[in-house]
Amino acid sequence: MPADDPTPLRLPSLDALLAFAATARHASVERAAEALNLSPSAVSKRLAGLEELLGCSLLMRSSKPLALSAAGKEYLAQIEGVLEALAAMPQHRRAAQARPRLRVSSPPTFARQVLVPALPGFAAVHPEIELELVLSIPYLDERGPEAEIEIRNQALEHEGQVLLQDRVTPMAAPALLAGRPPLQSPADLASLPLLRTPLQAWAPWLRAQGLDWPEPDQGPRFVDLGLVLEAAACGQGVALARPSLALPLLQRGALQLLFPGRSVAAAQPYGLLQHEDGPAAQAFADWLRAHCRRLEEEVSAWG
Repeated sequence: MPADDPTPLRLPSLDALLAFAATARHASVERAAEALNLSPSAVSKRLAGLEELLGCSLLMRSSKPLALSAAGKEYLAQIEGVLEALAAMPQHRRAAQARPRLRVSSPPTFARQVLVPALPGFAAVHPEIELELVLSIPYLDERGPEAEIEIRNQALEHEGQVLLQDRVTPMAAPALLAGRPPLQSPADLASLPLLRTPLQAWAPWLRAQGLDWPEPDQGPRFVDLGLVLEAAACGQGVALARPSLALPLLQRGALQLLFPGRSVAAAQPYGLLQHEDGPAAQAFADWLRAHCRRLEEEVSAWG
């Protein structure tokens, strides 16, 4: 209705619409009452109120079985889509309302590389929990919407629990290395582009290898660990990355470790903060810690 339309808006109750739709479906007030768990008189009163509101008869009460009038057929066609849309909303179903809902906030790369691939395992053991995953932007210090479980890529100080004792090591795509002399030592990286991100400096790893090189200052600056991995997989340069995040790429050969066994601690750990002690939050926290322990064991096999 246009905003300047002076005609007053009179909306029917949802109960009246449901009574009319059920009566039309069953062609009987009595059967509609059974379907709605109401008395026939209650259904009749709702139908009468709806007809009074609309100013027309919706039913041909003289026919057996009960039939719709021409106005009733037209009105039913108009409201069926509305009722179907309301019925499709999970919030309107008692079973959905009874399910515990848990919101988990995670940095993008951890969510995509570690969390999402493993979620079917959580759903298999906790099908009763409705999980909602939202993303945070750690470098800009922008957390996701308020969540019961929060995963951070930063020092946790006195709160939270470390999920992964991550280390970083150089890795690159086979395509980047093709046609080049084999890398014999870390010093051979001087001939390759080093990918850079403010989330993980090269300096600690370079110093551990006895190389007094400055931070890379050429090429794009990726403010996301996942983008660094993607650029490396595309052959754009060498990534100083966590095998825990790169494991799917390593397993399918899109990336390879350049110097197995030569790693240093990652700049920041991934940690878990549990803001609620309910059963759903505790179940997810326990599951995620166990999953990360298994992931660390799998990553250790890569050196």
